[in-house]
Amino acid sequence: MKQIIIALLLLSSSALSYSQIMYQNVTNKNLSLGSYGRIGVDWSFAEGGAVGRRLNLSNMGSIGGRLEEQDYLELVPAIHFKPASGYDSTIINVQFRLAAYSQSLSLIGNSSTSSLGGLTFALPEIYAEAQNIANSGVNIWIGARLYRGADAHIIDHFYFNDHSGQGFGVEYKDTRFCALFVSSTDTTSSLPPYFYLNIESGTPSAALRQRLVATIEHDLHLSDKHMLTLLGEYHHMGDLDANADDDEVDDPDYPSDFGFVFGARLTSKLKGYKPGGFHKLALRYGARIANGGDGGVSRTWLTFGAPDLDKYDFSGAYSISVVDELLLNINTDHSLSAYAVYTQSKGGANTKGLSKTYHDQEVYNFKREFAIGCRETYYISDIFHLLSEAHYAHRTDGEEPGYSMFKLSLAPTISPIGDRNYWARPHFRFVTSVAFYNDAATEDQYSPYLQFVGQKDVGWYFGFKAEWFLWK
Repeated sequence: MKQIIIALLLLSSSALSYSQIMYQNVTNKNLSLGSYGRIGVDWSFAEGGAVGRRLNLSNMGSIGGRLEEQDYLELVPAIHFKPASGYDSTIINVQFRLAAYSQSLSLIGNSSTSSLGGLTFALPEIYAEAQNIANSGVNIWIGARLYRGADAHIIDHFYFNDHSGQGFGVEYKDTRFCALFVSSTDTTSSLPPYFYLNIESGTPSAALRQRLVATIEHDLHLSDKHMLTLLGEYHHMGDLDANADDDEVDDPDYPSDFGFVFGARLTSKLKGYKPGGFHKLALRYGARIANGGDGGVSRTWLTFGAPDLDKYDFSGAYSISVVDELLLNINTDHSLSAYAVYTQSKGGANTKGLSKTYHDQEVYNFKREFAIGCRETYYISDIFHLLSEAHYAHRTDGEEPGYSMFKLSLAPTISPIGDRNYWARPHFRFVTSVAFYNDAATEDQYSPYLQFVGQKDVGWYFGFKAEWFLWK
């Protein structure tokens, strides 16, 4: 018996050692792992040397530069299935995405799920997909998926066609269709109109009000250098449950509503520069309940503003979005990326200022935001890179004075992989940023930094930050 126990211990020790080696050096044809993450330490040198906070304007997310972003982790395991003989070109995957971050914006290593404002875990993706089924060129997927395309990387902004959500999709050659099913039970949210009270059972409870989002995209290859992507969406939200007793419900019987989106994006490869560069120009118009998004995201199903409480719909709502993105690999020493974002959105109410939602909450019914910025990457050597950024962001909420910020960042970077490539990771960065705010932003503390340190017209950030990509 003693000999058996010793053998088992030796075997388990050997298996553990092998698993560590296997994780780093061996590719498993049935399982792969991707990852994105960032982690670091930072200071604002305020309030006695406080932990750093994002300098960007509030309600604009990472638009305005993301070098000060807080700790975040994604692990993306995928299971791969081998098709039968004769269908070798069919690719079958089941993919998961696990995310973790600290809600309190503290260091992720000092937090746990039991901490106040501690670690939050999310599962933004769990879906199955099959590509080129029976060699037909048809792809299908079902599940929850971050189904999105263009991303202005330096502001982490997925624009134009962020169709992330739970649903299904079919793709064939240059055409893509998907249907998303969006619902919410968050009755404290100021984002109408996903919720209502259903007391059919006799007990007041929050019930789901479902939204269907059907999208279609098609790529037109105009030439070897230019591609035009056309986008269409239709959103539908049904009536309140007809069986609910309206006499016992404080809310009126909301009628069904709908929305639609049209858009186009031109993608161009650039001549006269090193490969990998591009220019993308995207325009999108959304109407009625498809007039999202806000807070730095672009999902059209995040309805913006308040409804028309005379008509009980969003018939006057709209959103206009224009995004211009550029990446130039100028030569072996320099890369330049730049962006411009303009968004104008209005809800269904007749006013631009604060308006009431279906639940008597007040939200701004109009916004206008503009941001422009760039990053210059100087490859001092294969290992040592220098990132320098400049950003300007302006936002108007309702009829309030406009808020603006101008920010400069400098980040000496070690790229140990030794590649003069804009996308080379991991990065080890020392980040220094300074932001200048206008009077309105200072007075209303319209920034996560200002909310922490008070009314300042200049903000500072210093940090040691690491960022990595690992694709499956």
